[in-house]
Amino acid sequence: MNIEPTDKPQWYVLHTYSGYENKVKEAIEAAVNNRDMSDAILEIRIPMREVVEKKDGKTVVSEKKLFPGYVLVNMYLSDEVWYLIRNTRGITGFVGPEAKPIPLKDKELVRMGLTKEPEVIPEFRVGDEITVTEGPLEGFSGFIDEIMTGQAKVRVNLSMFGRPTPTELDFDQIKKIKP
Repeated sequence: MNIEPTDKPQWYVLHTYSGYENKVKEAIEAAVNNRDMSDAILEIRIPMREVVEKKDGKTVVSEKKLFPGYVLVNMYLSDEVWYLIRNTRGITGFVGPEAKPIPLKDKELVRMGLTKEPEVIPEFRVGDEITVTEGPLEGFSGFIDEIMTGQAKVRVNLSMFGRPTPTELDFDQIKKIKP
């Protein structure tokens, strides 16, 4: 298979035989060390979550696989890396159409906890007058009551039909009206 090389590392999902996730991770790590490919394959993860269970009347905290049968790899994709991965025992292929490697999207990485979403610093303050630039409320204006930086949202009192109407909007749905 002819692979389009990547110029930056990206996360890919490998499908493995059930229960082989740890063996696959160890096999890839060994191959990376043997072939001196640590500059191409940067990180291998098996996403885990903590589970609290009751066993024999005691509370036990253990780790469970978040996605059984899958391993995540952060790597620069090339024909050589693709060949190494595809020929590792326990791997059935990359997740993607026709087993073609498709990198995870940024939002997927954030949801899986592999990266953190960059914090958006708003250009407006509480009390600023804004206008809605997109969505069903486009064209309405109002004043900012609250800024929720972590969610990239604002609570706004929009002037609708002559009365203030509290509404939550995304940062990218509004524009500050210049004084």
